Formats: sequence, C-alpha cells, structure tokens
Amino acid sequence: MQNANLESANRAIAALRTQAAPRVSDEEMRQAVRTLLIGLGEDPDREGLRDTPKRVVKALKFLTQGYNQSLDELLNGAVFHEDTNEMVLVRDIDLFSSCEHHILPILGRAHVAYIPNGKVIGLSKVARICEMYARRLQVQERLTDQIAEALQGLLKPQGVAVVVEATHMCMVMRGVQKPGSWTVTSSMRGVFAEDGRTRQEFMSLIRHTPTFH
Repeated sequence: MQNANLESANRAIAALRTQAAPRVSDEEMRQAVRTLLIGLGEDPDREGLRDTPKRVVKALKFLTQGYNQSLDELLNGAVFHEDTNEMVLVRDIDLFSSCEHHILPILGRAHVAYIPNGKVIGLSKVARICEMYARRLQVQERLTDQIAEALQGLLKPQGVAVVVEATHMCMVMRGVQKPGSWTVTSSMRGVFAEDGRTRQEFMSLIRHTPTFH
C-alpha cells in the first residue's frame, strides 16, 4: 500500500509538470498574497510590505523548485558500472523542506546508503536527489520513501537505506510548541530490510545526537 501511494504521488507530480502552462499567473499569486496580508490586518501598500507579495512568490517558487526537476535531468548520465558490493554511505545531507500542512519549514538531515549491484551513482547526485524531493511540499514519511524509491529504481542495488532526522517548525512555532524535538523516519529496501546485520551496520555508522546548524 505504501509503494502504491508513493507511485500515485509521483504520477500526480508528473502530471503537473507536463501541463502546457501554469494554472495561475505570477500576478494572480501576488494578488493572493496581498489578500492574505489584508486578512491578517496589514496594509499591503505601506512601504515595508509594498514588494512583499513579489518576494513571497519568488521565495515559494525557489523553495518548491523540486516540482520542476526530474531524475533524468538531475543525473545527467552520472550512473556508472562498477564491480563492487560494499556499502556506499552519504550521511549528514542537510535538508530544507516545507510542511504541506502549514507551509512552514522542515529542517534536518538525511543519511543514505546502498549496496551496489553492478552500478554506482555519482556521490553528489545522492545529495541532489534528496534536495529535489525536499524542495516540494512534503511530509517527512513520504520524503524518506521517495529518496529510497528513486535510488532503488535507478540502480537496482542489493539494498537501499534512508534515514531522515528533522525538526518541524509547525511543532516548534505553533501547535504544541516543542523546540528541540526531532522526528526520525526510515525506509529500508532489499538486504537492509532482510538482513539485520547489514541494517545494524548502517545504523551504527550514522549514530549520533541530531543537531542542526
């Protein structure tokens, strides 16, 4: 069921990308921000807010640019044949995402490992894959699965492991208001799911106290 939901989300994203034109113009988005400012009791025409709608639209487009990226464009052929079967681990990949429920920041780190099965990927591409999915409106559980599913589909490795540790501003700034709380999610494929020793090796290599700076 989890994989079916992930595939459905990916299809929906692909459908959005193939549209000939955006559903709304930048001007309509700016007007929407003006409306929000008025609703908050502000005057969008005062000096400090005059350019805020334009800045907000520009910032939101940057923070969600992952919708306009694809794995093919991202990889640019950086998948190589290599006869190795030892774990490849990229840890402490900084992530900046946005909660889809409140559009507030999610700040954290990803740890990504795979065991090759004849193919490897450029190390920087692992970080770029994480960034592509993070630069969308997200929930942490889906983000973790999307990273794992992408590597599984690209490399068909013996296994993939992804752990994401993040703090959510929707918990820190509003709601329960609990600064210092961290959410940890994991997604295991292949030998990482089936072999406890392999999974334990990965977990021991990433073990630390979560921090963000």
